[in-house]
Amino acid sequence: MSSSNKLSTDDKLLLAAIDLISEKGYNGVSTQEIAGSAGFSEKTLFRRFGSKQNLLETAFDRYHYAEEMTKLFNEEQIVWDLHSDLQLISRTYHEIMNRNRKMIMISIKEEGNLPGFREKTQKHPRQLLGILTNYFSTMHEKGKLIPTDPELQALSFMMMNFGAFMNNLDADENYPTVSLEAFIMESVQTFTRALTP
Repeated sequence: MSSSNKLSTDDKLLLAAIDLISEKGYNGVSTQEIAGSAGFSEKTLFRRFGSKQNLLETAFDRYHYAEEMTKLFNEEQIVWDLHSDLQLISRTYHEIMNRNRKMIMISIKEEGNLPGFREKTQKHPRQLLGILTNYFSTMHEKGKLIPTDPELQALSFMMMNFGAFMNNLDADENYPTVSLEAFIMESVQTFTRALTP
C-alpha cells in the first residue's frame, strides 16, 4: 500500500483495526486504542463507522478480493484460454489472500463471536464462486470446456486454492518442498487437462 500519509482517515482507521484485532483479538482491543493507533480520536472513529464491528466489517468489504477478481474480467485480462486464465486467476487470488493474511486470521478466529460476521465474511467467496461459475459456463458455450457442472468446477478450483493458502497461513509451510508457484502451475495444468475437450 502507499505511504501512510497518503491514506485517507478511513483507511488509517481500517488498517489500524486490522493490525490490532489480528494481534489482540476483537475483544482484546478498544475503539480508543484503534483510533489512537491511527492518530485520531475515538469520536472520529464513531462518527465515521458507528461501532467497532461496523469498522471491522467495512475493512472486509474494502480489502477483500471480490472487486479485484471482478476487474480481471471487466478489464479484459481474461483471454478465454483455460490454462492462461486459471493461472492468472490463481495467482491473483493468492496475491490478494497473502496481502490480507491478518484479515483472514481475524475471520477464522472471530466468525463465531460476532453476530452477522460470518455472513459478511462469506460474501466475497460467494461472489468469486459466481464469477468463476459464469467463466466456466462461458468457456463451455465457446466449446473450450467439456460438458460439466460449472458451479461444481468453480467450487473445486476455489477450494483447491483456499487449501493451499491455508496450508501456509501461519507462515510455517507444512510442505516446504512444494512452492506456491509450483502448486499453481501443476494444479492449473491438471485442471486444464481434465476440462479441455
